[in-house]
Amino acid sequence: MRKIDNLSILVAFTAGLLSFLSPCVFPLLPAYIATLTGSTVSDKVNVNKKLVFTRSISFILGFSIIFVLLGVSASFIGQMFMENRNIVEKISGLLIIIFGLQMVGLLQLKFLMREKRIHMQSKRAGAGPSFLIGMAFAFGWSPCVGVVLSSILLLAASHETVSSGVILLSVYSLGLGIPFLMVSILVTYSLKVVRNINSILPKLSVVNGWILIGLGLLLFTGQFQRISAWLATFTYFG
Repeated sequence: MRKIDNLSILVAFTAGLLSFLSPCVFPLLPAYIATLTGSTVSDKVNVNKKLVFTRSISFILGFSIIFVLLGVSASFIGQMFMENRNIVEKISGLLIIIFGLQMVGLLQLKFLMREKRIHMQSKRAGAGPSFLIGMAFAFGWSPCVGVVLSSILLLAASHETVSSGVILLSVYSLGLGIPFLMVSILVTYSLKVVRNINSILPKLSVVNGWILIGLGLLLFTGQFQRISAWLATFTYFG
């Protein structure tokens, strides 16, 4: 096993971005904001921008805590298999390749296509309820978030410390949370940005799938560790 490195950080952040652009997250962003703030949606989300900001922060913190806890669990499991690092990496790489093939559309595994959505009431959610909705989001949405998230959990399991899992899933949450916050503010001005990105989401999903396949191949062949070691000569995270 190895400690956290630049490449893993970059992969985790990118995975968060991919999750944000998944078909079951991004298109429903106006509905999320409306639910969190009790606002209405027309050509934009009609709500006070400060309220959107505070509710969105609470929502992001909610799902971030759950993701970090999952990262701790994955790293703890990885520690138990420390002596079999190569086997863990090969299995992780193979599973990530399968996830990528699923997103590209070359596989149609039904258990990865199941989707559990959160049905949220339209009344305004305060900061506390927004936090709880964020936690429910982390638990309840699959496979759009689940496939990419599982890949990062497998990556966390291939590292040697629990702190590595905390860092990776914190960075993943940033990758998901930062654009969520930015777009949540933008939709209070206009929904045009959402409509424009919605039109290219199918293509983005295919790109996301090939990225996962590439990550899986790097892990399976051991090249990920070599690239990480090379990048560690420039910047190192303990």
